Amino acid sequence: MSQAQEAPDPRRWTILMAVMLSAIMGPVDGSVVNVALPTLSAAFHAGLNTVGWVSMAYLLVLGTLILTYGRLGDMFGFRRVLLAGIGIFTVASAACALAPTIWVLIAFRALQAVGAGMFMAVGPAIITAAFPAYERGRALGINAMSIAAGLALGPALGGFLLTVSTWHAIFLINVPIGIASFIWCHKVVPRTEHLTRQKFDVAGAVLGFVALGSLLLVGSYGQEWGWASHLTTGLFAVVVLGTCAFVWWERRAPQPMLDLSLFHNRVFSAANAAALLNFTAQNAMVFLMPFYLQQVLNYTPSQVGLVMTVTAVATLLVAPVAGALSDRLGTRWLAFSGQVAVTLALLLMTGLGPASRPVGIAWRLGLFGVGLALFQSPNNSAVMGSVPRHRLGVGSGVLATVRNVGMVTGIAVSTAVFTWQYSARLKVPGAMPTVGAFMGGLRAAYVAAAILAGVGAVASLVRDDALPAAAK
Repeated sequence: MSQAQEAPDPRRWTILMAVMLSAIMGPVDGSVVNVALPTLSAAFHAGLNTVGWVSMAYLLVLGTLILTYGRLGDMFGFRRVLLAGIGIFTVASAACALAPTIWVLIAFRALQAVGAGMFMAVGPAIITAAFPAYERGRALGINAMSIAAGLALGPALGGFLLTVSTWHAIFLINVPIGIASFIWCHKVVPRTEHLTRQKFDVAGAVLGFVALGSLLLVGSYGQEWGWASHLTTGLFAVVVLGTCAFVWWERRAPQPMLDLSLFHNRVFSAANAAALLNFTAQNAMVFLMPFYLQQVLNYTPSQVGLVMTVTAVATLLVAPVAGALSDRLGTRWLAFSGQVAVTLALLLMTGLGPASRPVGIAWRLGLFGVGLALFQSPNNSAVMGSVPRHRLGVGSGVLATVRNVGMVTGIAVSTAVFTWQYSARLKVPGAMPTVGAFMGGLRAAYVAAAILAGVGAVASLVRDDALPAAAK
């Protein structure tokens, strides 16, 4: 069907707003909880390693199950998966607020991730199905605002709630939002039409869970355990063997969880590869910058949160514009320009030092946020537009999985490079002061992230702007 012949859903903008309300809960919850970790440590009399699992359990469960949810969306309908996810997340949030011990809290955080993965996996698919191809980029760009708004709002909201109330409030705040989101989505999100009876690929789901879970675990703790330790190398072996077994099985399964033929499409493969590199570079910056601000510039936590919101605000403002432009100009060159801007911003960050002023930091972070917006909205549109309608759930799940793997990989790569260079500078004769060694490690990590972003820019160019499969 050509773009001129498409009949847009008259409720499409209402559907978008409802999906955005659910989408904002994930980033708000994640950033709020991160701010509250020291408070949780004191409240439960738990060490930092234990409290860290409040965030890690959420990320591990989220990252390993999203691909499965995309497939379930194709099988049972996106609306069912979306509503189930909102319901589980809301109930688990209330349970987190009532947790009597740290380990009970960690368990309910994992349950929260089960729900969050559902609405994160099918959200882009619902939007793509509701909008015609000539408005898809704009719609996905506006949806990206909810993610950026959540990331920008989270630290400030967390600080406010912890100031005026107890830690229980950071979880209870999700309950009214979740209830409102469930009611609205139940009312406006349409049921998926013409569902065919399909069999769920249990073996593929298990193999994918094992491979992805091992990858995320080793990426998160490899530095702490030691990259050459028996545990780390053993998990690497599980990742390799699990991935090989997953691919072997999916090629032979009559109804695979992941349709590997999607990767025969150059747009789909290249855009996902570029997204992986973009999220890796993004999280290298996001992870290390607070340490620089606190340990080198002696900023307070509230000052760190304020400075870090510059990137989210820039993304919030530019994402819808980038999405709309991609509908007119195509996705390829906008995605490339965004990756170039991210690369340039990371290289410029190597010029920061112990005496850098807030303005100098802010404009670099602003450029970084503009680059993210220019890349992500058009790139998401390219991925979703290259997927046939009966595989929108899987396509959306792959994109969400790539995002989570990139987040963990970015932290792992940046930590490894930083530690390597920091230690090397302290061991040389006449070693530099600790601040000098820190800045050396930080600059090396940002250069490594810039290289990855640059490779992502190249990946954005090896495809073209062919007519999206979803529009045909």
